[in-house]
This record gives sequence, structure tokens and C-alpha cells, in this order.
Amino acid sequence: MSNEPFFALACASVIGLLFGSVLAFGGYRFFLILLPIWGFFFGFGLGAQTIQAIFGGGFLSDITSWIVGFVVALVFAVLSYLFYIFAVALIAGSLGYALGAGLMMAIGFDMSFITWLVGIIAGVAVAIAVLVLNIQKWVIVIATALLGAAVIVGTFLTMFGSLPPQVLVANPVRFVLQTSPFWMIVFLIIAVLGGVAQYQTSRRLEIDTYNRWEQMA
Repeated sequence: MSNEPFFALACASVIGLLFGSVLAFGGYRFFLILLPIWGFFFGFGLGAQTIQAIFGGGFLSDITSWIVGFVVALVFAVLSYLFYIFAVALIAGSLGYALGAGLMMAIGFDMSFITWLVGIIAGVAVAIAVLVLNIQKWVIVIATALLGAAVIVGTFLTMFGSLPPQVLVANPVRFVLQTSPFWMIVFLIIAVLGGVAQYQTSRRLEIDTYNRWEQMA
């Protein structure tokens, strides 16, 4: 029995490192596969944080936040699978939200309604800018490299006991911004290497847009 928590943490860490590595170094190439997964992951965190921001309390501290998190996660995952435009807007918006809310919390704000609102505004602004400027490919590369690097560093911090698992789900970028300069440097190195690797492997690759709802109809 005493080995069960260690085994669960080890399995979760392997999954986190694998997912973060694929996201950081192959985000564009495996975009169609990764987006429903990221949609579920991000949607769960966003839904739970929305309940936290509106009603207070801790992250995933009550059943309502769990239910809302799962509902939003399923909606985001399904919409990411069905619509290319939504998938692109989601990856761009999740980066904007993570950076907006992360910066607010890094300078001393708690996860309050104001912090949540800044994150939402930043996410919507980044998503709209990406679609209007038609720079989907490079934003996908940059966003997946940064988010993948955050997942990798967050997983390492969870393994070493510095980061509770629920914080990794809530906003790994925020914790990276708040932690030691060493992990910030590691985060930046992984993100740069991931972005360069994606650029080298996807220079001649263009993802076809899709509307699977229309195809199924």
C-alpha cells in the first residue's frame, strides 16, 4: 500500500514528460492529435479556475469545480477535434490566458476574479490577433513550444515535491515565473530548443484546415 502513491506519481510524471516533450518538440507536426488532448487539459483547468475566481476557495476544493472543469474540458476537446479554427484559437488563447493570469499571480495577486478576467482578456486578444493576422502556423509552433516547456518543467518540479499536482493543472506557466531563476532558464532553453526543432521539421509542412462537423453532416 505504501508504494501506491509513489507508483501513481511515477506514472503521472512519465505521462507529463512524454506529453510535454511531444507538445514542445512536435506540437505543429502532431497538432491534430494533440489539440483535443490539450483542449481537455486546458478546459479542465480553466473551468475549475473560473469557479475559484467567482466563488472563492481553493483550486478543485469542491465538487462544483470538478464538475465544471470536466464539462468545460469535454466541450473544448470536442470542439478542438471538430473545428480547426477553434483548435487554433484555443492554443493561442490558452497561451494568452496562461501568460496573463501567470503574470498577475507572479506579481502578487491571488487567483481572484480580477486575475481570471485579465487572463481571459489576454487569451481572447491573442486568439483574435492570431486569426486576423493569419499567423496560425507560427503561433502554433511558439505556443506549443512554450506550453510544452512549462509542462516539462512543471512535471520535474512535481517529481521533486516543489509543485503540488493541482498547481500544474491550474497554471504551470505561473509557477515557472514564480520559482527559482534556474528553472526559468531551463524553461526558456527547452522552449527555444522546441521552437527550433519544430521550425526545422515543419518548414515545408502545412496542416490542412478541417471542419469535421460539416464532413460528418
